Amino acid sequence: MYTSRNFKTKKALKEAIASGERITVYQPGPFGGNEPRDADYVALEGPHYPEPHRWYASGVLKDGVLVSVK
Repeated sequence: MYTSRNFKTKKALKEAIASGERITVYQPGPFGGNEPRDADYVALEGPHYPEPHRWYASGVLKDGVLVSVK
């Protein structure tokens, strides 16, 4: 899954979450549209295509918003 903002690093994503920014996730391509509202685990990757992915993370969703990242 991708984040609503195209983060170049996982560190930048973690800083945005820590500062209280509202980050949502989505699944690109034909398999999108079924993103969970609450999940203990979502797989994230970035930066967005067509750039090569340089980071991968697992995140926790609450009410459709990313609340933590590992």
